[in-house]
Amino acid sequence: MSDFVNNFWSIYVAAITLGGIFGCMLLLYLTARKKVVSSPSGDNTTGHVWDEDLRELNNPMPKWWMGLFIITTVFGLGYLAAYPGLGSFEGKLGWSTTDAYAKEMAKAKAELEPLYARFTSMPTEEMAKDHQAMAIGERLFMNNCAQCHGSDARGGKSFPNLTDGDWLWGGEPDKIKETITNGRIGVMPPQAEAVGSPEDVSNLAHYVLSLSDSPHNSLKASLGKSKFTACAACHGMDGKGNQLLGAPNLTDDIWLHGWGEAAITAMINNGKHNEMPAQKDKLTEAQIAVLTSYVWGLSNTQDGN
Repeated sequence: MSDFVNNFWSIYVAAITLGGIFGCMLLLYLTARKKVVSSPSGDNTTGHVWDEDLRELNNPMPKWWMGLFIITTVFGLGYLAAYPGLGSFEGKLGWSTTDAYAKEMAKAKAELEPLYARFTSMPTEEMAKDHQAMAIGERLFMNNCAQCHGSDARGGKSFPNLTDGDWLWGGEPDKIKETITNGRIGVMPPQAEAVGSPEDVSNLAHYVLSLSDSPHNSLKASLGKSKFTACAACHGMDGKGNQLLGAPNLTDDIWLHGWGEAAITAMINNGKHNEMPAQKDKLTEAQIAVLTSYVWGLSNTQDGN
């Protein structure tokens, strides 16, 4: 990997780039010096004939074409001197995509600030009833959240449904804002060693299924009840979960990572690591407030019931 942390690849890219440009210029020079030789017949053709009467003329390249070629190569060299393009060379103008992006984002935030100004003092519940705020919240959701939670916010396997009122970390406005701002990391450690044999794991899986009255083997579930102590530290002895830890409620028949003996056994054996990325570096505080109201409104009616 040391090749990728020294100057070799920078020089390599610069050499290929400049070599291509100067190679084209050399080719142009050589072809310009080549004399045009007419055919023996003296009719200024190459001697090639198609369809009985179509003859290829043997004229030199037009001067305008050669001039345009020269202008293009000179422009290319000037561009590479001014902007990044030659390996690690940053260009004389100091332009970079990072700085350009930062300036565009700062400009956009300044232009949008008056639009968000009237939402900053609104409570979440009130903002969720404002049609303009919800239209903006929907666009923010589509641009930043829909990739995982879906355009309808109903999620999918391993991605929570935001419309059903079942929350891992809490569905109150302040908790939703905290989740959006700082992100979340959920960890379910492997429990196979703590549970025991594969048969014990299978029994525990059936007990977990029984908590939500999902299809299960009653005998295996009764045998697995005592093994649930390995899970109770996070999910509670009643299996109702713990929002402080992001531990799911196992009694509500909502399965984030799939249900059934095979899926639960895999979770016990292998554990799970889920991450919700933080948005505080992408969105302003006002945007997060509007997005919070939109997400809160997905699982709450307009009258708050």
